[in-house]
Amino acid sequence: MRWRRYLMAVGLTVTLVLPGAAMAMSVVFLNPGKPDEVYWLTSSNSMAAAAKDLNVRLEVLYANRNHLNTLTQAKQLAARAPKDRPDYVILSNDHAVGFEVIRILDAANIKTFLAFSGLREQSERLLATEPRQHFKGWLGSLEPRAEDAGYLTAQALIQHGLQHHMKAADGRLHMLAIAGDRSTPASLKRNEGMRRAVAEAKDVVIDQEVYAEWSRAKAQEQSEWLFKRHPQARLIWAGNDLMAFGAMDSWKKQGGEPGKDACFSGVNTSSEALAALESGSLTALAGGHFIAGAFGLVMLYDYHHGKDFKEEGLELDRSMFILFSKEDARRFQRHFGQLNFDQVDFRKFSKVLNPKLRKYEFNFRQILTQVEKRR
Repeated sequence: MRWRRYLMAVGLTVTLVLPGAAMAMSVVFLNPGKPDEVYWLTSSNSMAAAAKDLNVRLEVLYANRNHLNTLTQAKQLAARAPKDRPDYVILSNDHAVGFEVIRILDAANIKTFLAFSGLREQSERLLATEPRQHFKGWLGSLEPRAEDAGYLTAQALIQHGLQHHMKAADGRLHMLAIAGDRSTPASLKRNEGMRRAVAEAKDVVIDQEVYAEWSRAKAQEQSEWLFKRHPQARLIWAGNDLMAFGAMDSWKKQGGEPGKDACFSGVNTSSEALAALESGSLTALAGGHFIAGAFGLVMLYDYHHGKDFKEEGLELDRSMFILFSKEDARRFQRHFGQLNFDQVDFRKFSKVLNPKLRKYEFNFRQILTQVEKRR
């Protein structure tokens, strides 16, 4: 396995070849993250489990958080001999690369599907119109409802702040927001959900919002001066778990105690985040959306075998996030702590394999429920 770890580390091809998959449908996942980044590794592992269940040949290419690598990988796929090209490519529109990747692959007659983050509704939408129109091979998209993550975590933060009397002298709760990036649609929608929760609360003010590019180190650096500039802030909302930990590191550095004299929220299901939720140092955690790639694979499997998902819509925006309780965190660790999803039966979500299934259900809680019923 040493060669496999090396290839993953440098962002080259990692291929899962399954028994009997020689003539099976083939899919490449252009993973925008790093192979040692828990969220994106979890996404790849859940897709690998789905591929195994569905007899799909899955190949994963990591961009290592460099969107230019994604464009290079798309060009390399298009340059392959026709017999070596995948049937489908799943990609995420991180840093708004989706339109260009679709354009490159469509010219090579490679079908594409967006998961995790779809096209933005501005210039890209005007150019790309709708799936299966200008680009015939762009089949559709499946996005976790990213606004839910921002809303659920911010709402939980606010409730905690009210219950623990964290209002400042002006009678309001003060929040700092540490967002992901300025161009990924999922990042922007999480921010929108957070702002909606704040607007509904009415007695909460966002003192400042910054972008930490999903980085723990950058969030720590930014939060050091944020805490000095806004000493009244006691709610710290973050767009992912790494940025939440960066802010928590900074708070502890200045003598604070996360979960007691300030509360923090995050998104994702890393072991560290789940443990922090159980200990109380992290107040709110949303996650489960990593499953979007695996469910996208199920949809492509059905399409490939004659059951087109267009009857439900070509661009699906579905609820996948759950707000984790401490018990949910323990259940997740118990079943998926090693990031192995082989115990999930992804065949159960296919309409081809379950003709009575009328609608795709994508919420992550059903995954937890299914696994516990099988034990």
